[in-house]
Amino acid sequence: MAPTGEHHLLSTEILNRGIEPSGPDAGSITFSVRVRRRLPDFVQSVKLKYVKLGYHYLINHGIYLATVPVVFLLFGVEVRRFDTETLWRMLAGYDLVAVLGLLVVLTFTFTFYFFSRSRSIYLLDFACFKPEDDLKVTKDEFIEQARKSGKFDEESLEFQKRILESSGIGDETYVPKSIMSPEKTSTMKEGRAEASMVIFGALDELFHKTQIRPKDVGVLVVNCSIFNPTPSLSAMIINHYKMRGNILSFNLGGMGCSAGIIAVDLARDMLHSNPNNVAVVVSTEMVAYNWYPGRDRSMLIPNCFFRMGCSAVMMSNRRRDYRRAKYELEHIVRTHKGASDSSFRSIHQEEDAQRFKGLKISRDVIEIGGEAIKTNITTLSPLVLPFSEQFFFFSTLIKRYYTGTDKSEGGTTAAGKSPHLLPPAHEDSPLAHSSSSTKPYIPDYKQAFQHFCIHAASKAALNELQRNLGLSDQNMEASRATLHRFGNTSSSSIWYELAYMEAKGQVNRGDRVWQLAFGSGFKCNSAVWKSVRRIKPPAGNNPWLDCIDQYPM
Repeated sequence: MAPTGEHHLLSTEILNRGIEPSGPDAGSITFSVRVRRRLPDFVQSVKLKYVKLGYHYLINHGIYLATVPVVFLLFGVEVRRFDTETLWRMLAGYDLVAVLGLLVVLTFTFTFYFFSRSRSIYLLDFACFKPEDDLKVTKDEFIEQARKSGKFDEESLEFQKRILESSGIGDETYVPKSIMSPEKTSTMKEGRAEASMVIFGALDELFHKTQIRPKDVGVLVVNCSIFNPTPSLSAMIINHYKMRGNILSFNLGGMGCSAGIIAVDLARDMLHSNPNNVAVVVSTEMVAYNWYPGRDRSMLIPNCFFRMGCSAVMMSNRRRDYRRAKYELEHIVRTHKGASDSSFRSIHQEEDAQRFKGLKISRDVIEIGGEAIKTNITTLSPLVLPFSEQFFFFSTLIKRYYTGTDKSEGGTTAAGKSPHLLPPAHEDSPLAHSSSSTKPYIPDYKQAFQHFCIHAASKAALNELQRNLGLSDQNMEASRATLHRFGNTSSSSIWYELAYMEAKGQVNRGDRVWQLAFGSGFKCNSAVWKSVRRIKPPAGNNPWLDCIDQYPM
C-alpha cells in the first residue's frame, strides 16, 4: 500500500462518474469516490461471503481433521458395547480373506495419505540489507538536498516537508546519493547499480548465515515492482553467483508492496512440486529509479516514504532441515481487488503533464486499501482463530444476517447504504441503539498470533489498522520501529519487522507470526509462520543490532 499523508485523508461526500475527455485515457470511465480519514470500520462492515470463503478454504484443505475425531468416537462407542471375549468371538466369525482385505484397504489409504500430503515448508533463515552510513539522510537533509538538486519548486518542497513531519519516518533512513544530483536518476545504469548493491548485499549475508552454496538453490523468485530490466534481476543474480543451469527462476514485476508474500507463495508452490529442494526469495524496490522530479502532489508522496531496502529468504522442503529451521509456513491467503476500476487505478504508474514518470496515489486509497485488508482478514480468520473466537464471531454474524442488518453481499442496511460508508454513530444516537444488538463480534486476533508484522506503509495506515484490529502498542512496535528506522522499504518491510522481533529476543518456540502486506492492484496478502524453536537474539548479521536499545521510542 503506498504511503499516504494526512492531507490526503480528507473526506468528500459526492460520488461522480464521467468520461475522460482527452489524453491517452480518452473515452474511459473516471471515478471520484468518497474519501475517508479512516479505514472502513471492520465492526460495521464484515461481509458474510468472505467468512464463507474462509471456511470453504478450511474444509478443502483440512477435511481429514474433522474425520479423525469422528472415527475414534465411533470406534470407542462400539468397543464399549462388547467385552474382550465377545470381540474375539465376532472376529472369529468373519472370513479371514475379508479381514485381510480390510486391513489392506486401510493400509493403502493411510499410505496414500502419507505420501500425497504436502511437504512442510521451512524458513531456514533470512537477511535484510543494511546500507552504509554515508547513505543515511535526516528529514531536514532530505529537503535541503532536494532543494539543491534544482528539481523542485518551493511549493513542492514545502509539501514534501509537511508529509515528512507527519510520516513517522526518523532521521536515519537510507537513500541513494544519485537522487539528489541535478542529473536524471531513473536510468538503467542507476537502477542496475542500486539493484546490485542491495540484492547482492542481502544474498551474501543469507548464504553466509545458512552455509548453503548458491549452486544448491533449486528455486529463485525475485520481486521488484518498478525496475524490471532485460536480462531480468533473477538472471542478474544467477550470473553473479554462477548458479546451476536447471534452476527454476522467476521475476515478478509491477506487483507493489504486497509482492513479498506473493513471491513466498510462488516459492511454496514450486517446492511442493519439486521435493528435496531449496528456494530463495528476494524482495526489493529501487528508490532512485522510482524518483519523481515533478510537481504533481499525488506523485510526490512516494518520494517522502520509500527508502532503500532488500530482504532475502531461504526456504526448504527437505525434512532434514526441520532441526535447523526457524519457522514453518502454515498459511498464505491472498486477496485481489483488481476487478474494481477504482481499486485498479488507486496506485497507478503514469506520466504527469511535464512527461515525468511516477506513481500517482489516488485520494481514495485509504478506503480502497481498507476494503482489501478487511476481505483478507475475514477470509483468514477461520484458519487461525481458536474455536471460542470463531463461535462468537460466526454466531453474531449469522444473527446480523438473519435480522436483515447484513446481507450476504455484506453490507447493506435498511437505508440502502453500505455501512462502512456511514459515519460513526454516537453512543446515544438512534443509529447506535438500532445497530448495537446486531454488531458482529470482532475476534481477538491476539489469541491467534503472538507477533504481528504489518507492512510499514505510513503512520496513518498503522494507526488505523491498530484501531480496527484492537491491537496494543506492543503488537505494533515492530512496524512502527521499522517505519521510523528504515522507512517504507516496500515488499521487504515485513522482514525488517521480523528481524526486529528476533533482535529483541521476543520469538519463542511455538509462537505464531502474522505477516500482513498490501499494495497496488489493489492487493492484500497474509502469511502465517510458526516458530519451530526459540529464536535467540543474534550476535551479528541483523540490521537492528546497533540501534535496538533505542526502541521502542
